[in-house]
Amino acid sequence: MTTKRYKTFTEELRHQFGCRVQRVSLDAGFSCPNRDGSLGTGGCTFCGDRGAAAVGVPTELPLQQQLQKSKAYLVRKFRAEKFLAYFQAYSNTYAAADELRQLYETALADKDIVGLIIGTRPDCLPDAVLDLLAELNQRTYLWLELGMQTMHDQTLKTINRGHDHACFIEAVKRCKQKGIRICAHLILGLPGESRDQMLASVEELNRLGVDGVKLHHLHVLKGSLLEEQHRAGTLALMDRDAYVTLLVDALELLDPEIVIHRLMGDGRTELVAPDWSRRKLEVLNQIDAELAKRNSRQGCRLSENHL
Repeated sequence: MTTKRYKTFTEELRHQFGCRVQRVSLDAGFSCPNRDGSLGTGGCTFCGDRGAAAVGVPTELPLQQQLQKSKAYLVRKFRAEKFLAYFQAYSNTYAAADELRQLYETALADKDIVGLIIGTRPDCLPDAVLDLLAELNQRTYLWLELGMQTMHDQTLKTINRGHDHACFIEAVKRCKQKGIRICAHLILGLPGESRDQMLASVEELNRLGVDGVKLHHLHVLKGSLLEEQHRAGTLALMDRDAYVTLLVDALELLDPEIVIHRLMGDGRTELVAPDWSRRKLEVLNQIDAELAKRNSRQGCRLSENHL
């Protein structure tokens, strides 16, 4: 039984599988339309040299060897028993459906893999790919991670996202029609956004009916356009206490049925700033302490007609 005041992904996985399940981050060599010239070449301003890839993923190895190496590490560190294959780096539906099928099936062929997590952009879901995801969703436990980042179109332009919020809304609608679980990514602290604007994006997740969310504070990664702004002194970043306060405000407004996959990013060896990101456990403990101090929990500020 969880002691957290929010609905954790760990709790969700234990309910589904009855054992310790860990994500195995994979890099299948995908690109992104905002990098290869289809939309642009610079990428989103927050995106570093390695996209959203997890540090430590042996990208030089074939997919099956990545799986085996990462699994062994997760067994040693967490005593994991089963795994979700997490296609994480860049846009993991940005290829022909036949090519994607081969990659996903390679992961699912491993006896210890009990499901898939696929990270992508809302503008990388053509019908053939969505049909493939719907098919796989009937056979295995599947989450599709979609980058929303913010609901505000002006901010999306500022961060060079390459699509508007209507694109995200349409992607969610099409996925829900297929019964696919959606985990939305939301960044708190994007340039120029007020507290009210950030919390409006949180409430938009409720309205859209997403199944999960990854909440991130804005941080600066090596090789990103934000790094240039940070070096020039033109980028404002939240301090730790401000983020904790805002994050708890966000949790209080979030539908309690939405699964929390993450409450902050860290960047690890790719991190430039803020330095407090490196002390992830301390920040998570501070979030728990703030929730306890307020005697609040996920969704406590929502009235019944919002749910």
